[in-house]
Amino acid sequence: MLQKTPRSGYQFLGSGVESVAEHSHRTAVIGYVLARMAGADAARTALICLFHDLGEARTGDLNYVNQRYAHPQEEKAVADAVAGTGLEAEILGFWQEHNAGKGPDATLEGRLARDADQLDLLLSLKREQDLGNPYAKRWFAAAVERLMSPEALELARTIAVTDHTDWWFLGVSRKWWSKREE
Repeated sequence: MLQKTPRSGYQFLGSGVESVAEHSHRTAVIGYVLARMAGADAARTALICLFHDLGEARTGDLNYVNQRYAHPQEEKAVADAVAGTGLEAEILGFWQEHNAGKGPDATLEGRLARDADQLDLLLSLKREQDLGNPYAKRWFAAAVERLMSPEALELARTIAVTDHTDWWFLGVSRKWWSKREE
């Protein structure tokens, strides 16, 4: 279901599209890297990220405007989604750890998972900004303010000044793009 559930914020941004499954995968990869940078448990952080939006398979993805008015029973949705799997406590625990990530009792991995969630958004917003959406810059600034760890802030600064195409264009000679030669 997460593969078929669109991220709803893009409707307000006016460009971009992504499923919750795509977001969850990329968030898990970012969480792994972020945890390695911070000296945290990288595998645990990646698992928290992987399951952080599992409830949206049943509730849908509510954007920030929706969240002002609608309050789904996300924990119940996660519990129902994993009922009978034998993984109930573990997966619900990952979800709970993510949601506790902004509170005073948050684990390092929970905070990093929340940061990874925002870094994924920042990467998407940077792509939309590079492609000409003028509103993405404003959204980018708001998302940066949600970051908690110094490692996430460092990555955000890099994202802000890096063209979204650099990951595939840099490091390869110009001949590669025309003749597939090094």
